[in-house]
Amino acid sequence: MSDRSCTILLYSDDPQVRDRMRLAVGTRPAPGLQVEFVEASDYAECVRLVDDYEIDLLLLDGEASPGGGLGIARQIKDDREDAPPTCVVIARAADRWLAAYAEVDATLVHPLDPVTTGTTVAELLRTHTPA
Repeated sequence: MSDRSCTILLYSDDPQVRDRMRLAVGTRPAPGLQVEFVEASDYAECVRLVDDYEIDLLLLDGEASPGGGLGIARQIKDDREDAPPTCVVIARAADRWLAAYAEVDATLVHPLDPVTTGTTVAELLRTHTPA
């Protein structure tokens, strides 16, 4: 059985945060899943990449500025019927209520734990049916 190849969009205004996201996910977050990454550093680029690529998962930095990951997640969910699943990395577990309002599919908390991150990403990728 061959691996399913998936594309994850990493969004943060901070290149170090994008690097940490990429390292926490890895290229094989679970058996049977292989991922590649595209990156966005601002809101407009993020939306353009969602439109231009077949994105399987959005991994968004909730602390990005000026456009935070929670706002982008909500906007993409509102604008697209076929929105990919979203996972937002937040600074405080107490902010999960904001993530629920933004209709995100999962949250992770800074600093990222590679085991939790890989498990969460794999679950989202496996439960999402590609368009």
